[in-house]
Amino acid sequence: MQQVPVSLWTLVAGIVVTAISIWIGHNHTLMPVQASLQAPLVDSFFNVMFTIAIALFLVVEGTIVVFLVKFRRRRGDDTDGLPIEGNVPLEIFWTAIPTVIVLGLGIYSVDVFNQMGGFEPAGHPHSAAHVAHKSGTAIAATLSDASEATTAPTIAPTIAPTIGIGASPQTLNKPADLVVDVKGIQYAWIFNYPDSGITSGELHIPVGADVQLNLSAQDVIHSFWVPNFRLKQDAIPGIPTELRFVATKPGTYPVVCAELCGGYHGSMRTQVIVHTPEEYDSWRTENQIAQQQNLNQVVAINPADLSTSEFLAPHTHDMGISAATLESVVMSH
Repeated sequence: MQQVPVSLWTLVAGIVVTAISIWIGHNHTLMPVQASLQAPLVDSFFNVMFTIAIALFLVVEGTIVVFLVKFRRRRGDDTDGLPIEGNVPLEIFWTAIPTVIVLGLGIYSVDVFNQMGGFEPAGHPHSAAHVAHKSGTAIAATLSDASEATTAPTIAPTIAPTIGIGASPQTLNKPADLVVDVKGIQYAWIFNYPDSGITSGELHIPVGADVQLNLSAQDVIHSFWVPNFRLKQDAIPGIPTELRFVATKPGTYPVVCAELCGGYHGSMRTQVIVHTPEEYDSWRTENQIAQQQNLNQVVAINPADLSTSEFLAPHTHDMGISAATLESVVMSH
């Protein structure tokens, strides 16, 4: 019986390994639903890396299994193994292949990073509110203007150097459709909309809009991560960072802090809600009216005219005491 050449077995094994790795690399369910224009770029790169990893796993583990079977110790065989020494061509071969793979992945990753906007020049427009947050004067500015402002003020853009994911090559030198100032604090995200004066604990954006997030941190480093968008960017105290993207699918998606920021880091979560344009306009209008009413109520009340119990009454629930208890404590003092 004629023996099958090793080269033929190698060719067949190579075809099988390639087919299996390509199928698994492009039919896995490891990633969440894509919801941004940048997500397919990241997923394509991930699929290539995963395909290569599966192929390497099958080759290495398959070789180990074959050698365990073929070169196993036979019963009664007490002889020494073959004196095998170094093989220069084989060593060059298994060194060259990883080198080519790493270089290829490096070039591919740079191209993906560029398409996502990672190479945008480091000078971008930021709202005055964002700059005020950075200098620690936002609260004072808001309170001083509260008695005068009846509509959302016009905020002039300020040029500030930033790092992060900016405009893609297609949107370079074009202003974003929506700018949101995002501040990370222990342990929450605060979203401020300079164009409308809305402040929210959730990120609301319209689908298809070019959104720019101006990120900052009040205390420690946080990391703004939306898995469905395949985007993650650090928020660093004293250093403005940017994240620019386009959402492509309406829905509600989790926002996670991906940087260990303290004892309650695991609870620093919120969500981004992607609306249709009509739903977003409705949400913005409703929140502008609600926040304006709250602002008018705050301005209309003079704290000097309130008693101590009246001043503290709105906070009794948070303090865990009843209004009657609060009144008795105030009277006793």
